[in-house]
Order: sequence, then C-alpha cells, then structure tokens
Amino acid sequence: MNIDSIDTLYLTRNSISRSISPENPTGAPGNGGQESSKLGPGRKGRPKISLEQGETVTLAEIEGPGVIRHIWCTTMESTKGADGVLRNLILRVYWDDEEAPSIEVPIGDFFCCGFGTFCRVDSLMVTVAPMGGMNCYWPMPFIKRARITLENDHDDRIERFYYSIDYTIEESLPINTAYFHAQWRRKVVCPPALDYVIVDSVRGKGHFVGMYLAWASLGRYWWGEGEVKMFLDDDEKFPTICGTGTEDYFGGAWCYWEPYSDGNSPEHRIGTYSTPFLGYPYHSTNVSNSIRNYSKETVPSHGLYRWHLLDPVYFKEQLRITVQQIGYNDRQLFERSDDISSVAYWYQREPHVSFPSFPIRDLRIAR
Repeated sequence: MNIDSIDTLYLTRNSISRSISPENPTGAPGNGGQESSKLGPGRKGRPKISLEQGETVTLAEIEGPGVIRHIWCTTMESTKGADGVLRNLILRVYWDDEEAPSIEVPIGDFFCCGFGTFCRVDSLMVTVAPMGGMNCYWPMPFIKRARITLENDHDDRIERFYYSIDYTIEESLPINTAYFHAQWRRKVVCPPALDYVIVDSVRGKGHFVGMYLAWASLGRYWWGEGEVKMFLDDDEKFPTICGTGTEDYFGGAWCYWEPYSDGNSPEHRIGTYSTPFLGYPYHSTNVSNSIRNYSKETVPSHGLYRWHLLDPVYFKEQLRITVQQIGYNDRQLFERSDDISSVAYWYQREPHVSFPSFPIRDLRIAR
C-alpha cells in the first residue's frame, strides 16, 4: 500500500504460503487438486461447492498466527440474473475464539456490489472483474485461528459457488496487531432530518479504513449534499471530522456531471469512475426485465466506495460515523428520505462490541 512495501518484495521471509479452495479445503501442503473429473484424476474434479437453502458452510478454518491475503469468489446464479443472491449469501468471519463475527455482510455489498447486480470495480482493496469475479485484498491477521462461513439465505439452492482464500502462516505477529472488521447496515426508508448511521458502538483502539454506500434515491432532485461525519473518542454533539458533501467525500464534485463525449451537446450526464482509493462505479436508472419476465423499474441507484489507505482515521476509545440525507433542488437545500445501505471497514484490537441483529431477508431486498 506504499512504496516501502513494494520495495521490499525482493526480501526473503519466513512466511509460509497456503490456499484454501474446493480443490484443497484444508489448505494442507501437497493436498490440492486430487479430485477426479471425466478427464481423469487431478483434472479439475472439484472447483466449486453447492449450498442448500438455509445451509451454512465453513469455507475455511485456519490455525494461526497468520494473515489472509486475498479472497476470490463468484457464483453462477448471480451471473444468470437470479434476484437477491448477492444480498442473500451472508459472509461471516470469526477471529480466534470469538462467538460473534467480526465480519458480517451480504457477499455482494462486501465487494461493492450492493444492489444485487455485479458492477466493474477497479480499486486496490476490492476488484470485481468480468463477469462477476469478486476479489478482496484487505490483509486480515489473526493470532490463534480464523473461521470463515457462508450462509445461503436465498430461497433456492445455490448450485455453483467458487472460491479461493490465499493466506500465509507466520512465525508471529506484532504485539500491536489489530483485527479486520466489516459491518453491513441498511435503513429501508430513512426518516428525514435524521442522519443515517454507518457504524457506531465501536469501542477500543483502532482505525477506520473505508466504507461502501449503496444509496437508492427515493425522491426527485440531487441527493448528495449530506456531510459525512466521524465522531472520535470524546465527541458528542459535533464530530471531529466533517466533510462538505457526499460526492465530495467520495472524491467527486458538482453532482458527478460531465459533458457528453461529443462535446456538442449542452446536456450533461452522470459520470462514473473507479480508482485505487475511491470510486462511484455504479449508477443505474434503467428499466429492465427480470428472470421471471415481469417488467421492473429501478429507482436511481448509486454505489460508492472510499478506502482510507493513506489517510486512516484513528480512534483511541470509540468511533461513530454518520451521513446526512440532504438534497438540492436548484433553489435550496432540503431534507431527504432515502434507502441507504452501507459497509464499514475498520481495524481494532479485540474484543469488539457485538454487531446489531442482522436484517432478515425481506429487509435486505434491493429496490
């Protein structure tokens, strides 16, 4: 994540590389690719798993100390357009001996695909490649063990889920090692003049490293005048860190307008982008047909991410982050009421405060 880490690639280490996938479920050395296919032994015999409706499977159980370096996954059901799959596959990660997960997210939102639809993402920490290859590069250290599960809360069996989890076994980890956390939230209809809470009840010492927002604008006019507020440690009514607007926080400006490429039209369009540290990769107002052949109109939907890699937000005791719902109608600011989902990503020392109850399926369905 900086020039120093790139510049030390040529140095040898005592780390041991391992990978878990359906071809090697335990990551044991020399234990991969043994299953047979019609091509013979060791010829791509088990590249995927299936999940029954309601089933939770353990994707990985790893003894530490170690660091998860890369996660890749995809599911054929989502590429076929099955409604809700990306919101109904729930990823959970447990560190050491904890009973409550430190990561609890719909798999799509974790990879910046928050409306049940894959979109292209080209960032350092999350990459989504055609057609639906989801990659995560957040380093996730653990001292005793790591357990990764996947729950199928979809209304059908998942026939094909592919994954690989690349990690290293370490001799030891620094005494100040913090653990990775990710939490999903949604407010289906946010009350006007009430700020949406991205994360709160974070207690302990750590640093905030990013967020993803899936914002469905339920009313007319521009939706993104609200300020992102970060309440650190002893902050009460007012935050220490306060931005100037939603699109500003995600690196854009002036409602993301850009002229049409021919340069001759007086009209503007919404410009999307995806960069190493921040992006607005998803914008949709399209009318489309679902797999069940009924017409459905998508409300204006906006997917945005920002990674605080070079500018982590440090806290010593606690953290709370909110965003306002403020719009603009060419004359004045006004309070909005929208549908907002979010993923907060941060590192902290354990133990952590248990997350709020995970929303049921009906409260996860994208508009």
